[in-house]
Amino acid sequence: MDKSISHRALIIGAMADGETRISGLLEAEDVLNTAKAMRSLGATLDREAPGTWNVRGVGVGRFTEPKVPLDFGNSGTGSRLVMGAVATTNIKVTFIGDESLERRPMARVLDPLTLFGARYAARERGLMPIVLEGARGPVPIDYAVTVASAQVKSALLLAGLNAPGRSHIVQHVLTRDHTERMLEAFGADIVVTPLADGGEAFSITGPAELKGIEIDVPRDPSSAAFPLAAAILVPGSQITIPGVLLNARRTGLIDTLIEMGADIAVENVREDGGESVGDLVVRASKLSGIHVPAARAPSMIDEYPILSVLAAFADGRTEMRGLEELRVKESDRLSAIADGLKACGVHVEELADGLIIEGCGAHGVPGGATIATHMDHRIAMSFMIAGLAAKNPIGIDDASMIATSFPEFENLMRGLGAEFGPT
Repeated sequence: MDKSISHRALIIGAMADGETRISGLLEAEDVLNTAKAMRSLGATLDREAPGTWNVRGVGVGRFTEPKVPLDFGNSGTGSRLVMGAVATTNIKVTFIGDESLERRPMARVLDPLTLFGARYAARERGLMPIVLEGARGPVPIDYAVTVASAQVKSALLLAGLNAPGRSHIVQHVLTRDHTERMLEAFGADIVVTPLADGGEAFSITGPAELKGIEIDVPRDPSSAAFPLAAAILVPGSQITIPGVLLNARRTGLIDTLIEMGADIAVENVREDGGESVGDLVVRASKLSGIHVPAARAPSMIDEYPILSVLAAFADGRTEMRGLEELRVKESDRLSAIADGLKACGVHVEELADGLIIEGCGAHGVPGGATIATHMDHRIAMSFMIAGLAAKNPIGIDDASMIATSFPEFENLMRGLGAEFGPT
């Protein structure tokens, strides 16, 4: 199920009045840490059944000060969005995380939140642990987002919910729009205006009165990417992945793979909770290298590790640019991808903002390496998929972090015929 939507459903549900019923919540560690944080801030969350949760919110601006630090584990999304959610409430909150999260820069979110009147103390570049003091008298802001980040934009929108008056936020590169879609569904006064340069302007009015709703979470295209890739690489494969989110700002990988020659059919397209959803039918395919447009990066930023693996099994060169954001994910993903592919015998050129991968063909990746994952779940899963089709087995140094985003990964892949063993 979709992790981005799961995080937002919990957070916005906790800020709403009344009850929000969530079906299909992704019960991965990242999302469960967000649920714990909402409880610590005063919301009531009940798990009725696997994936089915009820959230009784406290209302906008009525979070209570938590008695303990909020521990987000490995989740950049959860931590950054909650920073925005609490920034205009007069409480003090401490944010902590695991070793990986505490290396990730947070100033990109924290600095614009100070414009609302919030204050914070942190290590250099806004590194955790972070103590955030919400604004005593929040004010609306006018701000242009300086990085192509849905997390930054979303944090500012959530903060604007409790700032009296209209806040105006501009982004010049399109990013995931789940937050604005969901805020509108909850009843927020939010206006989105396209800009001539291809960006968007947002106007949001506070203090908002949000009302609880029902949310059915679709399957995450970032997670679906792994069984999809396995089906493409393994001869004779055919799988159907039902109920996948088809939001146009999340389908960059599907568009790219079809351009590379992948046999992917989209069936049974329908609308669910304001989002487009459909079933993917994927068959084993021969891929050809392409130039991936830099403008596509925001729509598939989490999928570049697995795309890079697929590019290694393609015929010809694949060039990917516009990927600076990958250097500040759970790891420096650009370097981790490049190093891992080189260890497997693939020729890769690492650029400041991307990669050039010389494909080895469907059966030409040597493999035979153990990959340093740097505690990054997507690096780990991507190279495990690579091991399905390489000439020699591929190992990873650590698989424990996979549960943060995809706890069913190993069982799912075993069900598709994969074999796992010690390296």
